[in-house]
Amino acid sequence: MGRVTERRRVIRIRDGAVSTRPDTLVAEEPLEIRLGGKPLAITMRTPGDDFALAAGFLVSEGVLASADELANIVYCAGATADGENTYNVVDVRLADGVPVPEITLERNVYTTSSCGLCGKASLDAVRTTTRWPLDSSPATPVGIDPIRIDPIRIGPATLAALPDRLRAAQRVFERTGGLHAAALFTTDGELLDIREDVGRHNAVDKIVGRALQQGRLPLSSSVLMVSGRASFELAQKAVMAGIPVLAAVSAPSSLAVDLAAETGLTLVGFLRGSSMNVYAGEHRIALPAEAATPTD
Repeated sequence: MGRVTERRRVIRIRDGAVSTRPDTLVAEEPLEIRLGGKPLAITMRTPGDDFALAAGFLVSEGVLASADELANIVYCAGATADGENTYNVVDVRLADGVPVPEITLERNVYTTSSCGLCGKASLDAVRTTTRWPLDSSPATPVGIDPIRIDPIRIGPATLAALPDRLRAAQRVFERTGGLHAAALFTTDGELLDIREDVGRHNAVDKIVGRALQQGRLPLSSSVLMVSGRASFELAQKAVMAGIPVLAAVSAPSSLAVDLAAETGLTLVGFLRGSSMNVYAGEHRIALPAEAATPTD
């Protein structure tokens, strides 16, 4: 399996002084995900937690929702013409009785480290239906009694502390400065899990995949914190895993906000210091009564 970091020689220039030194870089290698032996997707990722990455990707695609639907994941021996195992190809086998989706051009996607949706035929192709409806949302499906659901609540002070806790737990970032991170927290701010990857969507898939493998889906009492912006695909991955709160240090996209409003996801952006913007799902934020005064 590839290493998380690699060393490269660089010429360093500081205040006119020139020196040569080794530099630590984050590793980036392709991972091909196969489903039942058939190629499904290729993503550029940081090696490590590859099985969790594949499982999490299939959760976001609506293929998996629980550990008992997954038979196994293996690295493909003989991935090259000479029979070498590159540890860059994994094959996912579903449990008996779990339907295998038709692999079409819409689903057979090439994902890059910056865009997990490249190759999708249309926006509608990623508006999959979650099996974990978010609690007490305006879009609560028919048959779900919102009175019986106790929505989680999190205070602004707890949210404000999450970016520093995320950064403090990023071990590889401290050495490379080149990784995104995703972390799960409790509503009290306790760190549950953190994954790093060159792709922000991969980091979330690794988090969700580990939860699926451990039988912890849906993550209905957790807060997902990401180190970059909140894109549509990250909001979708949170919804598909049953995560009710997504917080990001940077901006959300308009589609992420639309999806959050439609599904009941609490979406927080520009989470920096004591400042933040709540774009949707404010019913989960424990705000002082006088704090919600509308302004033009």
